[in-house]
Amino acid sequence: MLLAIDIGNTNIVLGGIRNDEILFTARIATDRLRTSDQYGVEIKNMLDAFGVSIGDIDDCIISSVVPPVFHSVRTGVMKIIGKQPMVVGPGLKTGLNIHMDIPSQVGSDRIVIAVAALAEYAAPLILIDMGTATTMDVITQDNVYVGGVIFPGVKLSLDALTTRAAQLPGISLDQPSKVIGKNTVDCMRSGMMYGTAAMLDGLIDRMTAELGHGATIIATGGLAKFIVPLCNHDIILKKDLLLHGLNILYKKNKK
Repeated sequence: MLLAIDIGNTNIVLGGIRNDEILFTARIATDRLRTSDQYGVEIKNMLDAFGVSIGDIDDCIISSVVPPVFHSVRTGVMKIIGKQPMVVGPGLKTGLNIHMDIPSQVGSDRIVIAVAALAEYAAPLILIDMGTATTMDVITQDNVYVGGVIFPGVKLSLDALTTRAAQLPGISLDQPSKVIGKNTVDCMRSGMMYGTAAMLDGLIDRMTAELGHGATIIATGGLAKFIVPLCNHDIILKKDLLLHGLNILYKKNKK
């Protein structure tokens, strides 16, 4: 079994993959203060919870956008499985042509998602990943990654709003019944949910106008399931796109 790990700013996602099938997924809160021993124990406990023994793990691949946490997680994994994990970064074969000013600065999660999407869908593609930040990436017809946009994620925006505005309460991300809210909570919920959906729709329109043609639009990430149904564009929702991408990259690069 391949242990695939994606270290994000809010959560660390673990996935167990065998024969291209994701057998389990789990999430651990990202904590910059945890030691490698603590992460090792946490990961082992998660494996135990899904009935996976250390002997079942043949190898591991890690993608990270949080450098301080990456080192602790990698060391923790090495301690429990006794193997050096493969790491997504420069030097790894991706099959993706990256046309950016500084290609090494592109987040590894964005590259992994692009690799996974291209394995299933023909370019051109617009890829949306909704996590702590929301990213949108563009892949042209000749499989060239040409760039995209980054803006605050839904929960990050909501936290900023409730922290800086004294009279606004915390809210859940339930789907609003209508756009025009009749109370403070409904107004906030409508603004966050429909506002984000409208931002995605508007950016998609501007991206396709800039490209000069349409594109297949794919969304992933923990918050995508809440926002995509509110968008006007036809957007394909893919839950575990990043884990599938890690599996593909591992197979491309394993010795």
